[in-house]
Amino acid sequence: MKIGLYSITYLGVWYDGAALTLDEVIRRAAKFGYDGVEIDGKRPHGHPMDMPASLCRELRQMASDAGTDIYAVAANNDFSSPISEHRESQLGYVKDLIRMTSDLGAGTLRVFAAWPGVHKSPRTSPAYEVTERIWAETHKEFLAEQIWDWCRDGLIESARWAAEAGIVLALQNHPAVIDNYHDMLRMIREVNSPNLKAAFDAPMANKQGVTRMRDAAVEVGSLQVLTHFGGEYEESPDGEVQGFVRWRDGRLTPENFYSDFAAGMLDIGYKGYTGYELCHPLPLTNGKLARIDFVDKNACLAAKFMRGVLNKACADYAAVAVPSLP
Repeated sequence: MKIGLYSITYLGVWYDGAALTLDEVIRRAAKFGYDGVEIDGKRPHGHPMDMPASLCRELRQMASDAGTDIYAVAANNDFSSPISEHRESQLGYVKDLIRMTSDLGAGTLRVFAAWPGVHKSPRTSPAYEVTERIWAETHKEFLAEQIWDWCRDGLIESARWAAEAGIVLALQNHPAVIDNYHDMLRMIREVNSPNLKAAFDAPMANKQGVTRMRDAAVEVGSLQVLTHFGGEYEESPDGEVQGFVRWRDGRLTPENFYSDFAAGMLDIGYKGYTGYELCHPLPLTNGKLARIDFVDKNACLAAKFMRGVLNKACADYAAVAVPSLP
C-alpha cells in the first residue's frame, strides 16, 4: 500500500485554527513523507463549485512538482433524504464531483450512501451528535428499506456518470445506512456496476465490532480500491510510534488491528492508498481545542506509524511465503 494524507485533517473543523490551503496540504504531505493527497469535496478545500478545470490542472501540476499524487476526492453526500429535491441536489453535487475528480486526474471518488454531516459552533467543539439527531428525526417516519432504496438509486445514477467519466466510486463502510462492511458489500452488489467498489476502512470496522480484520479484508477482496486510517499517536524515546483510537466518550484505546488489516490487504493484493484522516473530536486543554501543532504532530507520526506497520507486514508475509533454504 501507499500512504496518503486526507485533506479533511487540515480543513479547520476539529482544531482551533484556520484551514490550510490545498497548496499547504500538499506541501505538508510531502514534508511528512506521504505519497499522495485525497482532497475533501467541500469548502474550503474541494467543493466543485470552486474547482473549475483550470484550477484542477494547476493543482495537478502543484502536486507533481511536490512529488505527490492526488489519488482521490471525497464526497460528503447524502442520498437518503425523504425529500426528493434534497436527493436531487445531492445527485448534482456528486455529478460535479465526478467531473472534478476527472479534471484532477485522481481516478477515485469516495462516496457515502448517507451522511448526516458535522456541526461546528463558535460556542462548542465540533461534534456529530447534533447532525445525527437531526438526521434521525428526519428519517424516523420512514422504513429502513425505503431509505436503503433511495440510497441505492442515488448510487446507481452516480455510477452511470462515473462510468462515462472513467471514474471509480469507492463506497465507505460508514454510517448512516451503511452500518458495517456487510451492508457496504450488499449495496455494491445491488448497484451492480463495475464503477462502484469499496473503501473498507479498518478503524470504522473496529468500532463496528469486527475482530477478525484479515478475514473481513479477504471478504471484500478485489472490490477494495481505497482505505483510510485515523487516530492519535505518541512516540517513545526509542522512536517507536503507538497509535490510539479516541472514542466519543474521550477514552483512548490502542490501535491493535492494523497488522491484521495490513496482512489482509496483502492477501488480496491491494496496492492502492491508505489515507490518514484526523477526523474526530480532539481533546480539550483548559477548555480550549487543540491547535494546529497537535494536528501536525499526529499527521507526521501517523505516516511513520503506518510505514512501520506496512514494512513489518511485508516482511512477515515474505518470510511465510518464501521459506529460507536449508
